[in-house]
Amino acid sequence: MTYCIGLMSGTSMDGIDAALVAFDEQGKPTLKAHHSIEIPPPLLAELHRLCTPHDKEIDRMGRADRAIALAFAEAVHTLLAVAELQPGDIAAIGSHGQTVRHMPEGPHAFTLQLGCPSTLAATTGIDVVADFRRKDIALGGQGAPLVPAFHQALFAADTPRFILNIGGIANLTCLPGEKSEVMGFDTGPGNTLMDAWARERFNLPYDDNGAIAARGRVNQTLLARLLTHPYFAQPAPKSTGRELFNASWLWGHLETDANLPAEDVMATLMALTVESIASSVRQHAQQGELYLCGGGAFNQELRRTLAAALPGFTIDTTEALGLPPKWVESTAFAWLAWRHLNGLPGNLPAVTGASREAVLGGWYPAQ
Repeated sequence: MTYCIGLMSGTSMDGIDAALVAFDEQGKPTLKAHHSIEIPPPLLAELHRLCTPHDKEIDRMGRADRAIALAFAEAVHTLLAVAELQPGDIAAIGSHGQTVRHMPEGPHAFTLQLGCPSTLAATTGIDVVADFRRKDIALGGQGAPLVPAFHQALFAADTPRFILNIGGIANLTCLPGEKSEVMGFDTGPGNTLMDAWARERFNLPYDDNGAIAARGRVNQTLLARLLTHPYFAQPAPKSTGRELFNASWLWGHLETDANLPAEDVMATLMALTVESIASSVRQHAQQGELYLCGGGAFNQELRRTLAAALPGFTIDTTEALGLPPKWVESTAFAWLAWRHLNGLPGNLPAVTGASREAVLGGWYPAQ
């Protein structure tokens, strides 16, 4: 049995998830323990600022790179205490890092995640595998999403099913059974615009359980205008982030609807998330099984609205497949670390558009 720890801090920046995962000789993962911590408020504010251009960005980014790595290390130390394990018991940490830029198009495409892996390795005393996305981009891919390979390994069945991760950005994995290649891509905004609106108008970090959206009415004119974003019509492979779907983009669309009730805007933003997801699913099937993970899996109003948009689908969470929805992504990065340790590829070229499969991540020893 080999232990790896997976660390995940997603686009929503709603905390750091640490998962302790045991792997058998065939690489089958079993979640053994988990722990979450909040990102300290001053660092969280700085990370939000770093997602858009500001003054002295390189200096501030360098400091945040070290600071978030120390927060990752705190999550690891607490997880080890919970599991009653020592650093020497862990083969590697798989650290996703905190994305602050994702620009996968053009001749000099790049993606940037903070969380200095050398600092993380030195502070925890555990070898680290990090920087998973840039090898795929170097091979002409999007560098995202990477979780479909994990979804295939853990959730594939003889019959078709879909895995939907609703974080800040939503991504969909299409597991076709025996018929064809696995497909996966970012569908567009998940929680990121709703979270931004909750902070702006309600002084809340997010719309808890969709309660604000449930009080509002969808403004069809605004929804139609938001859906004209060219990303939604772009064919896969594709991935996105706050670079496209951010508060500035939203405020620009709201200039002509300045008097809309704040609850109606929230309901419309939820409808945007649901419709962009549902239309992506309908491109592949009209009925089937859809399993949710990520923070959006706990939003009952979002789930209700999604079920209404996809009446031919049974909708459940990945808990039904054996892995709690909150821990899918952090477990995936433990799995990617295990793949790296064993010299096995971690990407799916059909998903990311890379020219070939590749072992992902860089190795950062603790010693």
